[in-house]
Amino acid sequence: MPRQNRVQPTGDILAHPARGAFMGNRGILHDADGQLGPARWRHKAWVTCVLRFKNRRRALMQPGHYTELFFHDEAVALAAGHRPCGECRRADYLAYRAAVGARGTVDVLDAQMHAERAVPRLAQQNRHVMDLADLPDGAFILQDETPCLVVGASLYPFSPAGYGPARPRPTSGKVTVLTPPTSIRALNNGYKAMIRL
Repeated sequence: MPRQNRVQPTGDILAHPARGAFMGNRGILHDADGQLGPARWRHKAWVTCVLRFKNRRRALMQPGHYTELFFHDEAVALAAGHRPCGECRRADYLAYRAAVGARGTVDVLDAQMHAERAVPRLAQQNRHVMDLADLPDGAFILQDETPCLVVGASLYPFSPAGYGPARPRPTSGKVTVLTPPTSIRALNNGYKAMIRL
């Protein structure tokens, strides 16, 4: 039976059998039985990690250890409000920081990202309105209540199993954006998210 640890671009955390390409961390969100509680984060350092690093092995959702979250690809992780990990993805982390023009400590970046991605005191995603023409490849929007990935002249609808067939991307218009502004800036400034179409 799948565990509730698969993160969607909307920020929802589902139980789904599909495997992810990245793992993430927001702190301890599960109880001693491995069940998610109501909290959706315990700290502001939401990171995206590789699945294998230095032969480390983890048993999922162990008591007292952080909740392992999984993402279909990096575009989904960015939409959900995560950034590259500074340890296992050091080069990507440095490229991300450079692309957003981050100054100061990582805590400053994490606080800025947290203000953009989360509605205070609620386990809800903070969404933004932008012009579709200004969005880079790798951004996620909502179209007809469906999360869609922006790639070139196409939108790819997303479901827990992955991406569906491409739809034409409108050339302009205001849309609801799931990817937080800091990650939009990173993508616009040359950061390349790993996309698994």
